[in-house]
Amino acid sequence: MAWESHINGYKTYLMVERSLSDNSVKAYLRDVRKLAAFAEKNLNGTLPSGLNQDHLHAFLQQSGNIDFGARSKARLISGIRSFFKYLLLENIVRHDPTQLLDMPRTSHKLPDTLSVDEINKIIEAVDLSSNEGERNKAILETLYGCGMRVSELTGLKISGIYFNEGFVRVTGKGNKERLVPIGRQALKQINIYLKEVRGTQKMKKGSEDILFLSKRGSKLTRVMIFNIIKKHAELAGIKKNISPHTFRHSFATHLVEGGADLRAVQEMLGHASITTTEIYTHLDRQYLRSVITEYHPRYGRRQEN
Repeated sequence: MAWESHINGYKTYLMVERSLSDNSVKAYLRDVRKLAAFAEKNLNGTLPSGLNQDHLHAFLQQSGNIDFGARSKARLISGIRSFFKYLLLENIVRHDPTQLLDMPRTSHKLPDTLSVDEINKIIEAVDLSSNEGERNKAILETLYGCGMRVSELTGLKISGIYFNEGFVRVTGKGNKERLVPIGRQALKQINIYLKEVRGTQKMKKGSEDILFLSKRGSKLTRVMIFNIIKKHAELAGIKKNISPHTFRHSFATHLVEGGADLRAVQEMLGHASITTTEIYTHLDRQYLRSVITEYHPRYGRRQEN
């Protein structure tokens, strides 16, 4: 029962102190429950205060025998470290056995992106002869125009759109709100959708302020957004394996390639750390060469002088 008591306290800590999203909380708790199960089965139910580094190594080794890559191991260690940080804060343990655990090296896979031309082709592939078409074009324009997560898009509210100011209020991870600029093209399409389609729809109770609705008048799901994107990518002849997050990656990449300040991009994406945003500095070589040729004192134009 003591393990469960600690886990429940940890859950409250994640939700209240760290304000994490439901999905993040579930992921952290899943990792801790794996450790609890290991302790119950292999260590006679040893409590967290009795665990040492050798116990944790054994736990990780056993986990490694079950389809366990470097990235999964790194995530598991991170989760266990977070749990012991909570235990230390609550004076439940006196030392942290996770401190000397080595994090595995993980390869940083660069996110897939679409070119501006590919984005345009996907949006142009939308059939505007139907109500769904007007909605779908507004969805695609908003995804690319704001770089928001798919969960943020499905939860977007009409009351959170400031047409005159050119901003939208987005609710991100941990229910943290941020204001994100939105382009004129996206606002124009949202206006069309609101006036010509959504205003004539019946809607389910509780969905009155939700911007994008299904045919039944309810909030769209993540899967629905994914299917909309896949459908129009195929219609546009785009062979890449894309998802809603591809639009987010493309939004950030195009901004950075255009010279946007990384801190500004971090703010728009809602990243807690600038380190997360730095992945979008994977600019193509031609662009990098043009920058160094333009600005380095021993290259290009300046050298000619």
